Amino acid sequence: MKIFRGFKHPDIAPACALTVGNFDGLHRGHQAMLSLLKGEAQQRGIPNCVLTFEPHPRDFFAALTHNPELAPARVGTLRDKLTDLGACGVDQIVVLPFDKDLANLSPQAFIDQVLRHGLGARYVLVGDDFRFGARRAGDYSTLDDAGLRQGFDVARMNSYEVHGLRVSSSAVRKALSEGRLSDAARKLGHPYRISGHVVHGRKLGRTLGFKTLNLRFKHWKPAASGIFAVLVYGLTDEPLQGVANMGIRPSLDPRDVNGGRVLLETHCLQWPASLGAEGAYGKIIRVELLHKLHDELKYESLDALTAGIHQDCQDARAYFASLPT
Repeated sequence: MKIFRGFKHPDIAPACALTVGNFDGLHRGHQAMLSLLKGEAQQRGIPNCVLTFEPHPRDFFAALTHNPELAPARVGTLRDKLTDLGACGVDQIVVLPFDKDLANLSPQAFIDQVLRHGLGARYVLVGDDFRFGARRAGDYSTLDDAGLRQGFDVARMNSYEVHGLRVSSSAVRKALSEGRLSDAARKLGHPYRISGHVVHGRKLGRTLGFKTLNLRFKHWKPAASGIFAVLVYGLTDEPLQGVANMGIRPSLDPRDVNGGRVLLETHCLQWPASLGAEGAYGKIIRVELLHKLHDELKYESLDALTAGIHQDCQDARAYFASLPT
């Protein structure tokens, strides 16, 4: 898999079968679309390609209008998006910075400058709700008419449904925000997960007797927040059971080293002795959020916080004990 930042790069394939989208939380609908794209690319003897955007277009417009409510809650990090796309067999990913110039392109200019001249698209596959160009003026019909005139194929994939319900990024976000982790997993096709490098924090957890693995979630508005029972992959051959806090830690001083940042802080219920006290820093781990215990709480003292974490660990152990063997 090749990853490019922008399309003005000499190593980008001269022709491709393309799909376009944000792909925030690569759900089963996305996976079905990518499977179809791969087949079409193979028939044509060209690589498949995903065009995606960073930041999310709605993040850009939220900042432009000083209206944070326009920004969608973010399901995954860019790392997770790229990893999941690679796992689906994508040959080439182009991450296009969404900025003022791109936002102002007319639908036809987007087709000419980005899809055709920039990426050499011979086949374009989109969803049934696809919109593009300035003021979202372009849709599937716009794209299809251009394909007939300019000699590239255009196809549309209908909504993907599970038990009669449409699978979408919005539905995944809603399930995560409401703590319905099993429902989110059914839509994603796997447990909800976040990966990244373990970074240094304030190290308060070890002072309280609960050492944590800290992952930064760069977006300020995560789809999931609260306290969760989790599994941690990447430290040992087997996943480790744990309890994690996803959020901004309201009980801590906002001026601390990670103050104001969204973190996923995970405490492993049994710390591997082979790693030593400092053995996880810098490692890339994956944390699967399996069950929500409760929302973030603000504790009035460190003693109350310690007691709360102790209870969370007990509740996480009870959750794992309740699972079928």
